[in-house]
Amino acid sequence: MGLEVAASAKEVSTPARITLRYRVEYLAVRSILELLGWLPHRASRALCAVLAALSYRLWPRLRRVGLVNLRLAYPDWSERQRRRVLFASFQNLGRMLADFAHFPRWARANMERIVVYDGFEHFARAREQGKGVLFLTAHFGNWELSSFAHGAYGHPLSFAVRRLDNPLLDALINRYRTLTGGRAIEKNDLAREALRVLRQGESLGILMDTNMLPSEGVFVPFFGRLACTTTGPARLARKTGAAVVLGLVIWDRELGKYRLRFEPVEWIHRDDPEEEVTTNTARFTALIEAYVRRHPEQWLWVHRRWKTRPPGEAPLYEASDRRL
Repeated sequence: MGLEVAASAKEVSTPARITLRYRVEYLAVRSILELLGWLPHRASRALCAVLAALSYRLWPRLRRVGLVNLRLAYPDWSERQRRRVLFASFQNLGRMLADFAHFPRWARANMERIVVYDGFEHFARAREQGKGVLFLTAHFGNWELSSFAHGAYGHPLSFAVRRLDNPLLDALINRYRTLTGGRAIEKNDLAREALRVLRQGESLGILMDTNMLPSEGVFVPFFGRLACTTTGPARLARKTGAAVVLGLVIWDRELGKYRLRFEPVEWIHRDDPEEEVTTNTARFTALIEAYVRRHPEQWLWVHRRWKTRPPGEAPLYEASDRRL
């Protein structure tokens, strides 16, 4: 989600052609979401747990990528430990799907049944500074619930998204995401819109744990291995003076619900601007890593986080998996 990526005029102005395939995909996904949303929440989660287990068994490429990532991150673990965490990660995605399908049922009156604040005072102090709040998050826990719940509690925010190839699906998913007043900003519009949002003193959410191309990021440590990471959040914070908070939605098994956890992020100053951007990008990434280490089963291990390698370094994934 780097700010350096600009859309071509064609990407911005030419609408995608609505094909038969797009219509079929849309009807299938809408039907699944409506079915899951119609079922009682507990039944919906149970069904999605079964779907997640089937996906784990029947999607070998994703399983293979997940195991490669876990070997890189936890070389001392047994293969049995890695498989157990990867299976739990699939289960987390299943729970997330069930919860997403129930978004139309939730509002401020019943939001505490599913998610509660943890450390809201950190967000409040950041907002009081008056320069906007940069809400850093990751593909962790139920990331779709972060902006949704925050909006339901009366604090809607803008958030960066990647446009889906299927425009019908893109509109459907974003309709669910924005039911509590949030606003989706497509990646190609992020550079311009992000500055406007923060300069107006509003909040902006950015997922920053995905692999980037070398032109879009810098290499910083993640689980002891260099990972190409977006510099967008650090550049935004440096340019606008926005306060930075880490915001993660963590599944708490004991509570039986999620905690929307806010943590303040200290800005590190350097004399050289690029060094400052890299240093703070590394800082942001280290904070995310710390939470993943605490709750490894809640991170998206099937993403090829270490796909982009420094010059001269060999690929870490098989050729067939690098096309995923």
